[in-house]
Amino acid sequence: MSDDVRGNRPTMTAIVLFAVVVVLIGWDLFVDYGEGVSAWHLASEFAIFLIALGGAVLMWRQLDRTRSDLVDALVEAEQWKKESNELIQGLGIAIERQFERWKLTNAEAEVGLFLLKGLSHREIAEMRQTSERTVREQSRALYRKSGLSGRSSLSAFFLEDLLLPHIVGDARDAS
Repeated sequence: MSDDVRGNRPTMTAIVLFAVVVVLIGWDLFVDYGEGVSAWHLASEFAIFLIALGGAVLMWRQLDRTRSDLVDALVEAEQWKKESNELIQGLGIAIERQFERWKLTNAEAEVGLFLLKGLSHREIAEMRQTSERTVREQSRALYRKSGLSGRSSLSAFFLEDLLLPHIVGDARDAS
């Protein structure tokens, strides 16, 4: 399972805090009852106890739903990946060939792949352990050599023919 859910610290922290509040208020209720505190005081603390308990339950359910949604999304992504593997490999080869036609250096081609994946210059720099300025210069070189104006046109260059054409009007109108 993804670290996104396993390491969901804010949600788990909230659940733990709710649980601590429930335990502390429960203990306070027990002590107050033994000391004969007024029914109004006990009722107000009991209401807070129920609210905290409800918060813990709601947060736990939300975390469970998030985990379930993530598992579903991972299964769907894996299925899509299996079904599309041949096409993806073909696209990867086509992209590499086009990069060779543009006479990109290995570094420029690597930056180009990361740009196509949607990474920012900063993210690319971190992954490649280089400066953001270097990545920007390599991006500019890629755009200059390819004759493209930027990231959007780079993506469009490779994806334009893969997407289905936009059909104007209803398909039933054509018959």
